[in-house]
Amino acid sequence: MERLTRQKEREDETEDETTGQEGVRTCPECDSTSLTRSSDESEISCEDCGLILEEETIDRGPEWRAFNAAERDSKSRVGAPTTQTMHDKGLTTTIDWKDQDAYGRSLSSEKRTQMNRLRKWQERIRTKDAGERNLQFALSETDRMASALGVPRSVREVASVLYRRALDEDLIRGRSIEGVATSTLYAACRMEGIPRSLDEIAAVSRVDRMEIGRTYRYISQELSLEMEPVDPKKYVPRFCSELELPEEVQAKANEIIDTTAEKGLLSGKSPTGYAAAAIYAASLLCNSKKTQREVADVAQVTEVTIRNRYQEQIAAMGIHS
Repeated sequence: MERLTRQKEREDETEDETTGQEGVRTCPECDSTSLTRSSDESEISCEDCGLILEEETIDRGPEWRAFNAAERDSKSRVGAPTTQTMHDKGLTTTIDWKDQDAYGRSLSSEKRTQMNRLRKWQERIRTKDAGERNLQFALSETDRMASALGVPRSVREVASVLYRRALDEDLIRGRSIEGVATSTLYAACRMEGIPRSLDEIAAVSRVDRMEIGRTYRYISQELSLEMEPVDPKKYVPRFCSELELPEEVQAKANEIIDTTAEKGLLSGKSPTGYAAAAIYAASLLCNSKKTQREVADVAQVTEVTIRNRYQEQIAAMGIHS
């Protein structure tokens, strides 16, 4: 213990000697401040006189070598990365549902009963209070809706972070868990540039469209989420894919949206209806006609909306119907 204390004192003295009056580290040999760290961060040396100030730093990497991804995965001894999509961030362990031992042999009836009892208690102790049970249920709902919508995992992570922020700031009180979870998922889709309309969100949610919109406005205001208006062009690839339209129709629809938006027609319009009308107009211009009903079903808007936006767009483009 005494040796460690003396060693620490010597290190502190050395550090004081190599640090200037203003806290800038200098070389004790030539008082130069031109210190560099090697590429592997194992040495700190002076560029002017070449004195090595520090060496043999701790290597925090693995002690094994791997030459391909498969070998690296097989030698790695760490678990799965932490994730915000689980209430405990994935740090707790779970008991396997298979009633088998380490050798793959079936358990006896007595052992199976014991394992079922352990699974039950393990599930109970994963949540210690009502807040964690709330979070567990909300994140499971978010995962279910995200799977139904087909959005990537990054959206689920963002939605989980937003819900945790809402829970920490006590924004859940007086509102349903499903409503807040759905609203954070809708916000995450917009933040990640993968927008889904309120009708699409409501179709997979257990709450109605009006409550989702009301809760979303409240959450975005309280959490200071800066949401830009959704670009209709972000809906075009998905709608064209579902309608099985060629690439030229998609390119033409984007051109129509750009041209008409510059003339101010997009202001105050629904982005889904605007994108649907542009696709309908582009399909006519490219001889890949789709009916208004087909486009309306995919975009989940009415045929009246498509007709109104369509007339405005072709008039702005100078095209006669």
